[in-house]
Amino acid sequence: MSSQLNVDTIVDKAGSGGSNVKMANTSTYVGEGGSGTQNTVQGLAKSWSNFDQRTSLSVTDSFNISGQTDVATGNIAITMANNMSDGGYIVSGTTQYVDDTENDLIAIIGLRRSTPKTSSGYETMVCHTLWQASAGADVDSIMNVVHGDLA
Repeated sequence: MSSQLNVDTIVDKAGSGGSNVKMANTSTYVGEGGSGTQNTVQGLAKSWSNFDQRTSLSVTDSFNISGQTDVATGNIAITMANNMSDGGYIVSGTTQYVDDTENDLIAIIGLRRSTPKTSSGYETMVCHTLWQASAGADVDSIMNVVHGDLA
């Protein structure tokens, strides 16, 4: 027997306005077209960060990141606070370089998992850019996101 709950707002049992909604990793949602379902937990980003490397390694904002290390020009090692289940997760990202002449350039960013592949971190490498064909480059904004299964 199934049931349906229709509400406008969920609050904690003390009525203070906060809510703690817990979802099992088997929770699903109905897709946009209404015909298919997807696992809600698997579809969420597990980690993301936005940081600047050009002037100094400074974090603009992040989620599930415990540390970032400037390895070399154009290369940042990122450590996640909560590990992934294995080294098979996906990392994607982009970057932007902003100079003083308003010739803003979007760079091509290469991302790799740590070597050997681990569940606890990855590296971003700005290796091939539009203004330096093969050398690494420190840029203003490096933005990346991780998808996969947490441990």
